[in-house]
Amino acid sequence: MQKKYKGLTELINAEEAANKYYQSLPDYVKQQIDTRADSVNSFASLKDYAENLTRGDN
Repeated sequence: MQKKYKGLTELINAEEAANKYYQSLPDYVKQQIDTRADSVNSFASLKDYAENLTRGDN
């Protein structure tokens, strides 16, 4: 089971893989994620949210 964090900042500070993934995202995706940073409490939730935001980009 993945560790849960208080929010995005704690997640990317604690998990290098999550930080690298977040930094690789387009700016507009990071901005959208930042608006809901308190809801992003695991690497899985970060990936899910980013994938939802980029689904129509291809």
